[in-house]
Amino acid sequence: MSLLNVNFAQAKGRIKPMHATNNGPSCDVGNKHLGWSNPPPNVKNGNLEEFRAAGIPYARTHDASFYAKYGLEHTVDVAFIFPNFDADPYDPNSYDFVCTDHYMDMIEAAGTKVFYRLGHRIEHEVKKYGTLPPKDFHKWAVICEHIIRHYTEGWADGSHRDMQYWEIWNEPDLDPDDATNKRTWGGTKAQFFEFYHIAATHLKKCFPHLKIGGPAIAGKLDWAEDFLAQLKAPLDFFSWHIYAHTVDKVADRAKKVRALLDRYGYTETESILNEWNYVLGWHGDEIKYSHIAKREIKGASFTLGTMCACQALPVDMLMYYDARPTAWNGLFDFLQLGKVTTTAYFTFPMFNELYKLGTYVECGSDDADAFVCAAKNETEAAVVLTHYNDNDSTAPKFIRLDIAGLTSENGTEAEIYLLDADHDLTLVQKAVIYGDRFTWEPKVPNFTCYLIKLKKL
Repeated sequence: MSLLNVNFAQAKGRIKPMHATNNGPSCDVGNKHLGWSNPPPNVKNGNLEEFRAAGIPYARTHDASFYAKYGLEHTVDVAFIFPNFDADPYDPNSYDFVCTDHYMDMIEAAGTKVFYRLGHRIEHEVKKYGTLPPKDFHKWAVICEHIIRHYTEGWADGSHRDMQYWEIWNEPDLDPDDATNKRTWGGTKAQFFEFYHIAATHLKKCFPHLKIGGPAIAGKLDWAEDFLAQLKAPLDFFSWHIYAHTVDKVADRAKKVRALLDRYGYTETESILNEWNYVLGWHGDEIKYSHIAKREIKGASFTLGTMCACQALPVDMLMYYDARPTAWNGLFDFLQLGKVTTTAYFTFPMFNELYKLGTYVECGSDDADAFVCAAKNETEAAVVLTHYNDNDSTAPKFIRLDIAGLTSENGTEAEIYLLDADHDLTLVQKAVIYGDRFTWEPKVPNFTCYLIKLKKL
């Protein structure tokens, strides 16, 4: 029997945003640029309500320019907002903000905050455009300064949005210096180090109250170490990526990234995993399997297990890739063949139940395949748990969940919700608990997920 424990008497800090995403809802909202006060229902709604219901705290804007409803090649990326690099960066007429303004409205309509990636989407094309090193690094920084001013200070008929995170570039380490078809950074490693230094130093000087960071490494820790060893510029957060099929692999990388940051003196720098998802392998049948599995109960269990594990590890945010309509989206059914959401979607509102409560409490597991996380406020509490092993033929196991620290004199109402291949977070059991402890011993098949909601009476 696997032993899980939760102690609501032992507060351990805050529940972290483990359920953020890359990109926002697929919908349209009226704004001054479109001239819509009441958009047509079939245009307005999309998956906005489901996105909002998941409580997704942040949406990163990377690769948004692949998707038409976000604005395609007119949105987010610096080279699209400022299409003529020879233009005057201090002149509002040099910028095209219209589609990006609309996309920001879409994200905020879901109650989600924007995590803005400054740079360019990945380019698989034979000719590169926005991923080439800018002709003038300082001018690029000044352009980004005015993008930030547009969204946070109202510059150029802009807005005053609460956008704290500004990330410089994406995956500059993806391809080596001698590669012939560089997809994300067309220069050398040394050039990127210079580029980041100039951009981050300028932006932090302009906006000391905002979080300036990056560089969203693809995962090469030796590259990251070289970057940190020479860095003299601000680094409010360090972003990194990993795709895996076991929770242990993600957890191990989270520990190594934190150790690397601490080793070079960046002890206060946030560690943000802002691309991750289930990947068994990158080619052939393995990637095909991955794109199917991530949407189903296996992907749901991997996702929830990763959220639970990382809550207890030195990583400050997870950002799932991707909410954009693509094979990487495991959350929504954009073919509209049935319901809007997938099975894996429900892990996001599950974790949001903890996030809304706010205070993380002591949790533990003696089983590497059993994951648990819990949170509370003054009157309510919640627990999520899952059994995950990547081997599809793993047998069910008995789990003993021991909950301590319940404090209601009049009893505690408990509701147990099930997420599996046949239940989309369905209420399956309800009871009243008396006393300060509760033990539950279910037989849990592999990939099964539970949410337990507790309320003082």
